[in-house]
Amino acid sequence: MDTRYARQECFPGIGRDGQARLAQGRALVVGCGALGCTLADMLVRAGVGTVRIVDRDVVEWSNLNRQVLFDETDAHERRPKARAAEVRLRTVNSAVHVEGLIVDVSPDTVEPLVAAADVILDGTDNFETRYLLNDACIKHGKPWIYGAAVGSYGATMTIVPGETPCLRCLFEEPPDATTAPTCETAGVILPIVHTVAAAQVVEAFKLLTGQGTLCRRNLWQVDLWTGRQATLNLSPARRRVDCPCCGHRQFAFLTAERTSFATVLCGRQAVQVHPPLPADRRRLDFEPLAARLASAGRVRYNADVLMFAADGLDATLFRDGRAIIKGTSSRTEARTFYAKYFGL
Repeated sequence: MDTRYARQECFPGIGRDGQARLAQGRALVVGCGALGCTLADMLVRAGVGTVRIVDRDVVEWSNLNRQVLFDETDAHERRPKARAAEVRLRTVNSAVHVEGLIVDVSPDTVEPLVAAADVILDGTDNFETRYLLNDACIKHGKPWIYGAAVGSYGATMTIVPGETPCLRCLFEEPPDATTAPTCETAGVILPIVHTVAAAQVVEAFKLLTGQGTLCRRNLWQVDLWTGRQATLNLSPARRRVDCPCCGHRQFAFLTAERTSFATVLCGRQAVQVHPPLPADRRRLDFEPLAARLASAGRVRYNADVLMFAADGLDATLFRDGRAIIKGTSSRTEARTFYAKYFGL
């Protein structure tokens, strides 16, 4: 009988038993940019039972060349990526529980997300979030699969708590943001995105089907343009007994002190501002706010976001009080704009 997963079940590494395990699996995709879209698409088509997609951003025109779950309507309406991805993927495989969460992964939100998953896949574009994921996954004993793609270069590694070195074993502190290439400075081509995502999803298949011992024990790096590849061994011997995270179990990035409430976003001239709000103000009512802003600039809103333009900047405000301020890379300017107009 030619079933949906017939070709996948013919593959000896998965088979019918493995397919049944995938159907019970819970995957968390953090970030729904180029990598995240491809990761989520592969997982849903493969029949992973629950796929949660977490992203803080909205779809823009410059996303469409590489973020495969979105179309021009999504960009025109500036739909939240997590919502647009959920709608699209539910039409791809109705048997999978797909959930899109319009959430900023922060010390306040990351632990419940990680704790509810069997495997976490990195589709982020910044080291701050990766170090946050590393802390949360080590704390809760959850495997996570690092991935990065910029220009024609990509890298990935699988981190299994208690078995492999963690991110901080290799790189104790995040690199200086001014020295790391970004999509904005180096660009990115779709083939490297698919290459890295494929490598990540294969590792997720191994973990979800109970074959974690087959996971790679290295940091794999590849440049598709030059054809160069390199690996860094991640044997248990590389686990540092003095590692702040997996050695001493000090989860510094889960504290607000190690995270910023103003973050410069990769690949665009934009800053996310996310000041802490009291619990009773974390679900904003856009109607009165839009009325107040109407005389100050252009404003419109829908069920998920409020869009406001003034002073040469464009802001997208989310229900949880976060805003993405486009048109500047200055944290100070973005914070000033936020305080001036939103003052939440």
